Amino acid sequence: MRGMGNMQGMMKQMQKMQKKMAEAQEELGNQRFESVAGGGMVKVVVSGHKEVLEVVLDPAVVDPEDVEMLQDLVVIATNEAMKKAEETANSTMGQFTKGLNLPGMF
Repeated sequence: MRGMGNMQGMMKQMQKMQKKMAEAQEELGNQRFESVAGGGMVKVVVSGHKEVLEVVLDPAVVDPEDVEMLQDLVVIATNEAMKKAEETANSTMGQFTKGLNLPGMF
């Protein structure tokens, strides 16, 4: 019957880990990552869950004659903010999968 106690212990450990993962996931969602482009003319803020929260445009960058530049700056700032969020998410959630060989977890 030693195997059963060991199995229960393992299940408890997994439940603890799942709880910690859920807490870390929630904390990530509360974090904000911001990036600017065009010398600060465009700012994008995203959450740790990679949702765009805010786009701030300096009125000087809103030029009807050059919409493409504004679009490019928004894309650049958004991608950079997303990259910051992704890197933080990977390092935060990666601590739970270190040493575990669980294909397809993240």
